[in-house]
Amino acid sequence: MAQKTIQKTSPKSSLQVHAENVLSGKRRFENVFQSVSRMILDGPGKIDKVTVNGRTTYDFKVFRGEKKHIVGMYDEINSFVSFVKDAAEGGSSAEMAFVLIGEPGNGKTFFVDFLGKKYREFVEMPENRRFTFRFTGLEHLGGYGKIRNIESQTYEDPMILAMNLFESKDENKKYLSTCGFKDAQIEKLYKNYRPLGACSYFIFEQIKDYANGDINKALEFVDIVQVPISESRGTLTGKYAAKDKITSSAVDLLGEESISRLLHITDTDNPYRFDLRRGALARVAGGGIHFADEVFKNKKDLVQVYLGVIQNRTIEIEGFKWPLDTLIVATSNNSEFSRFLEEKEQAPIVDRCRLTYMSHNTNYRQQERLTAYSIGSAEKTTFTGEKLHTDPNLNYAVSVSFILSRMPASDKLTPIEMMKLSAGEVAGEKSLKTLTEVIDDLNRDPDVTKRFGQKGLGHRNLGRAIQILLEKSGTQEGKCMYAGDIFPAIESVVLDYVQDPNDRAKYLNDLKIAKGLHRKNIMTTIFNAYMDEPNAVEKDVMNYVNMVIGIDAKNLGSDKIWTYRDPQTGKLVPLKIDETFINSVEERMGLKNMEQKQSYRTTISKIYGQKMIKDPNYNFMDNNDLVKAVTDVRLKSDVAGAGSLVGALSNRTNEENQKLYNRMIDTMVNKLGYCSTCAQKTIEYFCTQDDAN
Repeated sequence: MAQKTIQKTSPKSSLQVHAENVLSGKRRFENVFQSVSRMILDGPGKIDKVTVNGRTTYDFKVFRGEKKHIVGMYDEINSFVSFVKDAAEGGSSAEMAFVLIGEPGNGKTFFVDFLGKKYREFVEMPENRRFTFRFTGLEHLGGYGKIRNIESQTYEDPMILAMNLFESKDENKKYLSTCGFKDAQIEKLYKNYRPLGACSYFIFEQIKDYANGDINKALEFVDIVQVPISESRGTLTGKYAAKDKITSSAVDLLGEESISRLLHITDTDNPYRFDLRRGALARVAGGGIHFADEVFKNKKDLVQVYLGVIQNRTIEIEGFKWPLDTLIVATSNNSEFSRFLEEKEQAPIVDRCRLTYMSHNTNYRQQERLTAYSIGSAEKTTFTGEKLHTDPNLNYAVSVSFILSRMPASDKLTPIEMMKLSAGEVAGEKSLKTLTEVIDDLNRDPDVTKRFGQKGLGHRNLGRAIQILLEKSGTQEGKCMYAGDIFPAIESVVLDYVQDPNDRAKYLNDLKIAKGLHRKNIMTTIFNAYMDEPNAVEKDVMNYVNMVIGIDAKNLGSDKIWTYRDPQTGKLVPLKIDETFINSVEERMGLKNMEQKQSYRTTISKIYGQKMIKDPNYNFMDNNDLVKAVTDVRLKSDVAGAGSLVGALSNRTNEENQKLYNRMIDTMVNKLGYCSTCAQKTIEYFCTQDDAN
């Protein structure tokens, strides 16, 4: 019986295994722009359409959804996504840096840090992991002393090594075809081709010499390893913050000659004598994101280093080159950038940057989320360790104060109208078209600081105002962050931190407007407390709206009862139309004759029709004038016997008034989220004439 001869097949090298995994789709070979673009755009439900300041734009879900996520920044995020997508598709953006310019405290650094965090999470997924290679067994080569293993200093992808195994491009393609790649797939790989870095090339040539040109034997010295993902080590995502002129050095970015390596390496021509990981760039060179914080604060020679890195995408030291695969994102404040532009010889770096001017958030509804970040989600305590309550009106008071400071002067819109329209709310007769015109006019100004949303009080000032509120003795003794105390705190911040006298005067005036809005907000609370119902004002406002729609209904009988379908519940609801109530509300708004009243009613009907289609829960509570008018009418009619609610609450010498006061305090504490301190202070404030418009 003839024996079969068993042929031994040589084990596959780790490089070949990696290449086969790339071919099968288990691993990926892509540049950083393709990775970031995939992170943002790939998959269902990643993109939404939203309307911002009257214009339709895109919203990308990857930047939302976290507990502390990015709020707003629609234009800036759209610019960034467009930049990355263009670079991923081989456009000119691949040779540029993305630079965010804006006032301090408007979220530039938070945006980049958040992007870095999401990217690390994305690459941590097994299917997105990045790999590099290291050379092992160097003791066999000699000349490396006690150095036995050397990892690629710039975390080069193993496929880059596979495309550089031989001097000839054809031979490299032939090797890839033996791994199973077809011609079209090889051509696709070569779109991301770059040469090996100086030290990887030098060491691999030595290994090939040792193996007498046998590539399989040479590849036994190559191990494939994962690129480490570490925020603290600065690998994959790294940051370089501008330092002063004495302590900053190009070494911090590029690396330098290593004395410890020279003690081991005998060949002084070996590029491995340079320690690139000493610099910030090499650690993110394998498909990472480099964050250059306040890039234009750096001294000139460092800016020149950045120019070389951005333009050529290489680290260059003494003629040696290491190609990079890095997304460079930078930030700068307006004043530093203006100073930099004045030095005309620095123009080349600006040409290599995609500049995006980041404005402050101008939507007060979104600002409420940012304010919540500053107030803090952790339970606050007093100096003595007792629980510290937060006034339900505090967030609104802070948010409108800061948003109004960001509203520029305009002949077409008042600050409140601008603020309302920016949040997508009703602003009387004024439309979003007017806001769009105002923004377009402002954004044509060559002085960036005069554009829409570019000037105003930032998040750091907001944080300072909260700190001042916390340290007040009234806050500590009352165990409550009372909303009324935030206005003196903001005033203190404006006086201490705003240097320009014109800006200071504007912000203090904006603060007066914010106090007026706060008082209107308090009126709603007081009425709800008086009626012993959390949504009393909302119900009366919607009653007015439904009466206005029903008053002209064809099926309205002599009993004035109109039956309508509630858009929230879908049920039929009977409503008695009270013309006295309608007229009283309209007179409170200054509508004297029937023509004015009819015009206003038509506007209300139109708003109802537009809003209810999109949001059946819309309640007209953003219409401050209407809310105030309804509240005033109800308060006047319901407490006419007591003279006025203010009088009743101020003069508690009789038992009836004291009972009313106690009942309202009880409702505020148990139903409206107040504590006894802020409930009492809110009623006291209501009884004064402070900030009454």
